[in-house]
Amino acid sequence: MEPFPPPEAGFSAEKNSAVQRKTRRVLVGVTGSVAALKLPLLVAELLKIPGLEAKVVTTERAKHFYNAQEIPVTLYSDEDEWQLWKGRSDPVLHIELRRWADLMLVAPLDANTLAKLANGICDNLLTCVVRAWDLRKPLLFCPAMNTAMWEHPITAQQVEQLKGFGYTEIPCVVKKLVCGDEGQSFGMSSDW
Repeated sequence: MEPFPPPEAGFSAEKNSAVQRKTRRVLVGVTGSVAALKLPLLVAELLKIPGLEAKVVTTERAKHFYNAQEIPVTLYSDEDEWQLWKGRSDPVLHIELRRWADLMLVAPLDANTLAKLANGICDNLLTCVVRAWDLRKPLLFCPAMNTAMWEHPITAQQVEQLKGFGYTEIPCVVKKLVCGDEGQSFGMSSDW
């Protein structure tokens, strides 16, 4: 975990703006969809963008699908939230991450976390960051789940709820899923 230094004396939001520092900071959220297998590739592709910094917030279930050693940026999980905060004056990680990022990308967004976000539930580091998100900054989400889950009527309602918050959906693509079904999945092309 990378600690957050205290603000400098005379710190101002204008001085720390993305425009002033000429870098962009992307916070990637990853959830427990099998599409989380693509996290190392996603981060590698993001890091090819000049002037871009990235950090990752993972759910506990997402950890099952990728090797943390393959992620070349700081990776935060629920444990970090609780280890960082010891007392009243300590930084709160989900707030610090929200402040740090210029943009948040939740990819993949599994059905469970989609339901949590649509209903305002914030029971882990990732959902707390999203709940505290500054709505003046972009938040993009990439739904990824089995076709039967995607086609359930509640999913469309939950996706529309997130759009109603001002978040932007990055639509699924049709491909062969890990389970063998043909259907919708996170990615930018059929070979992702």
